Amino acid sequence: QVELVESGGGLVQAGGSLKLSCAASGRDFSNYAVGWFRQGPGKEREFVAAIKWDNGATAIADPEKGRFTISRDGAKTLVYLGMNNLQPEDTAVYYCAAKPGMFSFVVDRYDFWGQGTQVTVSS
Repeated sequence: QVELVESGGGLVQAGGSLKLSCAASGRDFSNYAVGWFRQGPGKEREFVAAIKWDNGATAIADPEKGRFTISRDGAKTLVYLGMNNLQPEDTAVYYCAAKPGMFSFVVDRYDFWGQGTQVTVSS
């Protein structure tokens, strides 16, 4: 049974940083991609970043380039989302998700989802 567990969310002031973790378990993820998505109040869930587990290829949403990074620790099956210079508009529940094969920017392409971790950025 696949399980994704996010952690690392919290309250931070504008300009601050957070590092989210996604712990993956339940199968061999070597041919999977893991994505980070977020859903702000009253908004649709949107793509933030993704990483291909085997070769480390990454994608970051254009608005987040230069502020967010995604990385993995293969030995621990952890995927990280580093977030710098956070702004109030980054306030959202952040989810990690997994799918076989290449990563996608589309929410519905992902088969497995975590429960999410809340990030709140105060002004």
